[in-house]
Amino acid sequence: MDYKIGLLGRIFVLTLTLFLFAYMILTEAGVFAISLFIILTFVQLILLIRYAESSFKKVRQFLDNIKQNNYSTVYPVKFDGTETDDLHIEFNAILAKLKEDQMEKEANFHYFRTVFQHLSIGLITFEADGSVQILNTAAKRMLNIEKLSHIQEIASINKELHHAIENLRTGGSELIKIAHPDGIMQLSVYAIELVLRDVKFKLVSLQNIQSELEEKEMEAWQNLIRVLTHEIMNSIAPISSLAATISMDINQKLNQQAAVDTEELQDYQMGLSTIEKRSEGLINFVSDFRSLAHIPAPKFSAIKIHDLFDQMDMLLQNQLETQKVNLHKQITPEDLLLFADCSQIEQVLINLTQNAIHALEDAPEKNLYLRAFIDDHGKIIIEVEDSGKGIEEEALSKIFIPFFTTKKRGSGIGLSLSKQIMRRHKGNIQVKSSRNKGTIFKLIFNA
Repeated sequence: MDYKIGLLGRIFVLTLTLFLFAYMILTEAGVFAISLFIILTFVQLILLIRYAESSFKKVRQFLDNIKQNNYSTVYPVKFDGTETDDLHIEFNAILAKLKEDQMEKEANFHYFRTVFQHLSIGLITFEADGSVQILNTAAKRMLNIEKLSHIQEIASINKELHHAIENLRTGGSELIKIAHPDGIMQLSVYAIELVLRDVKFKLVSLQNIQSELEEKEMEAWQNLIRVLTHEIMNSIAPISSLAATISMDINQKLNQQAAVDTEELQDYQMGLSTIEKRSEGLINFVSDFRSLAHIPAPKFSAIKIHDLFDQMDMLLQNQLETQKVNLHKQITPEDLLLFADCSQIEQVLINLTQNAIHALEDAPEKNLYLRAFIDDHGKIIIEVEDSGKGIEEEALSKIFIPFFTTKKRGSGIGLSLSKQIMRRHKGNIQVKSSRNKGTIFKLIFNA
């Protein structure tokens, strides 16, 4: 209200001055009086303009303070109920709120930065040009460095690690072995690409899984030794017992110089035949173990998955017809290509489909599905699904252990061999099964 009164008062005085100025001109007053009124009119006009702009200056100053993040300015308040006072109160309230928000934002930033620095997982963020934004303490410790300005500098630490960081896309991961003063480290490298305020950057996590790998390796060796011991003892025990029995019997005959009749010779022959068969079984077992330990390096080439599935259909045709199994093939897109070793991937699919057909022996509906598609992360997926009885939960965690099998007949190396082949292709194999609802094996190929 005070602003309006002041503005109207100044306009009234200016109007009155102009009226008197016009009156003096009409009455032909003196030059001095007219000049004085001209100066007075200009002065009042300037004061009116300044008064009118005074509020706009305050608003402009207020906006400049916000633009420059200067929230410390305090506008005077007289609590006299004027419009200027109300305006100052609103300005101060807005600046106080913005200052509070800024302090909260800074507190959150420091909190998350502290958490970021104290994580046990190494984290690195860098922009598209390679300039590093954040490097936490765990990453410094793993890389044995104090600072990192550009991601290219990692090449001097480990070229494979630098190559993985540069080329991994969102969701991609790789296992890299690097040398460290504390010993060899196995780093699991995971990357995510992000865009923040139109700026592209990549977040890379480094996790030392050396101890976990050693623990799993020891567990795998223990499982393998347990299976090997079981299989070898099952073969050697009867061989040793039977050989000892035959040797003892022959020695008794020799000592007594007794004649050996035809029936006893047949018993000896049967015993030796049994020893031969068990020895052959042991030799085959060792041969399977040798084949598991010597998988050749894959020879990569472009494979049409459509042709690969047709080849599987042809190989399985007799079994499918005999077992009355319905094969369903689905490829999306139809011309999907896979870069892999054709013979090795074909061997993996043979292992999986053979297991699926075996699982369908007592199933009411015998359906076998072969699917291929590209997932949301750009990875090529091949699935082998059956509608069989499923795998027991206890066996599910052991099916990839060498020589473990749930079949009455089988070496137990098929799935172990398949997993090793997928690892050599920088991929993975996963299984999901439910009792009486079937099993899905998923082959994952990194793009």
